[in-house]
Amino acid sequence: MASADLREELDCPICLNIFSEPIMLRCGHNFCRDCIVRVLDTQKPPRVYSCPECREEFSERPALQRNLILRKMVESVLSAQPNQKAEVFCTYCVDSPVPAVKSCLLCDASLCDKHLKVHSKSQEHILIDPTSSLENWKCSIHKELLKYYCTEDSACVCMTCTVAGEHRGHQVETLEKAADNRRKKLVNILQKLVVKKEKTEEKVWSLQEHKRKLQDEASEATERVTVLFKAIKRQLEDLEKRALREITRQRDQTFLPITDLLQKVDIKAKELSKKIDHFEKMCNTPDPLTLLQESDADDTGDTEDSDDELRDRQVHGIGDLDITLISKSLNTVSDVLACINQGIYVKRRVDVVLDENTAGNNICISSDGKTAFESKFQIRPVTKVRFHYPQVMSTTSFSSGRHSWEVEIKKSDDWRIGMCYPSIDRKGQSSGLGYDKKSWCLRRRFAENYTVRHDNNMVTLPHNISSDKIRVCLDYEAGQLSFYELGNPIKHLHTFTTTFREPLHATLCVWGGSLKICG
Repeated sequence: MASADLREELDCPICLNIFSEPIMLRCGHNFCRDCIVRVLDTQKPPRVYSCPECREEFSERPALQRNLILRKMVESVLSAQPNQKAEVFCTYCVDSPVPAVKSCLLCDASLCDKHLKVHSKSQEHILIDPTSSLENWKCSIHKELLKYYCTEDSACVCMTCTVAGEHRGHQVETLEKAADNRRKKLVNILQKLVVKKEKTEEKVWSLQEHKRKLQDEASEATERVTVLFKAIKRQLEDLEKRALREITRQRDQTFLPITDLLQKVDIKAKELSKKIDHFEKMCNTPDPLTLLQESDADDTGDTEDSDDELRDRQVHGIGDLDITLISKSLNTVSDVLACINQGIYVKRRVDVVLDENTAGNNICISSDGKTAFESKFQIRPVTKVRFHYPQVMSTTSFSSGRHSWEVEIKKSDDWRIGMCYPSIDRKGQSSGLGYDKKSWCLRRRFAENYTVRHDNNMVTLPHNISSDKIRVCLDYEAGQLSFYELGNPIKHLHTFTTTFREPLHATLCVWGGSLKICG
């Protein structure tokens, strides 16, 4: 009994059927989603929205809130009910129900195996799968079998409909032919839908790939920025410490003469205080003999001159803080900012491969095209593109975009790393990297400081490089070629700024040891 009561509570008050997607209004009453939507659609302004159950009114269209608990109850009740399949029984087995195997449209009856054997085999008797809705196969007006299809009205009709009914004179065809034609159309539509589905799936796959690519790029950029700003933070902290140390050093250096001068001035002030007291006593002495006898011994007419000498010689010898020197210690802030720009906006590292066809005879290239090292003179074919120096260009050229790659230095104290135009000379001094207007390089030569060179103009870097890895960054449109030391922290070494006129090739030159392209 309780189960029956529960089942009644699960009926929608509008359609009186069990809830489908139950929705709860603010007043607490529940309805099927489709039922309450239809009711609310009829209550459009200027009418007032109200609950169909309790008539509570709402100033605005009420929000539809899913009732998840009621939905679970409905699913539980439905799953507990047996799945009863509507079964058709034989019309002629009246004593006990026997499942039918066929239904006859002419006889308007269903037949079991036994009665089917004795059933008429005439063509007028049309047998179909067992059904309890035989009236659907007959004309609702003339109660005759539907045998034809009216192409003008798109309706199944009987014989009387075509002769004396409302479809008289219309173009008709048999149900079988009409079904075949419809089936062909459906097959064409199906084929088009399949093609559309395949294209849609390709688009979905393409979008998913693009999404994954964006996610990978975002993750890579996040990691790169995180590492970059950690390094920048360390650099700024070191820079702050250096600037504060310089200020402290100058302060202490300036304080020493000031302290010494203060001591001398303090002594002088005490001496003057004693003399003042003495002269005040003398001025107040009524005895003229005493006043005249002590006057010569205490004459201090040169006091003013000695004080001026002390002030000029010592006070003007004290210097101020050297703000210019302190500012110089902060000049590397621009390097840090350049590091930020390159670190964030440079694209992924490119795969640079060395072109052995351009390699000089005193340089050897590894089989993977990644490493260049000095070797004994090799006999190679003489070509227009081969360098006279132990120098080699990359196979790939760069004529746009932002790119970066890294070079690892192994046991070499004399090398050049940079880029050049393909039109660079291949012989003579001008073919050396950095010795003409067509090439730029970072160079190390034995124990000398590191230098950068372009058009034979050399700039010595202020500090040596402690790391064995150099990053090269190219921003073609901005006309910038930058070099970074991949130490801890990363240091910006130098940036060439120009307008590039030709494609650029990565270029290496080495004497002793090797240079390896890392990416």
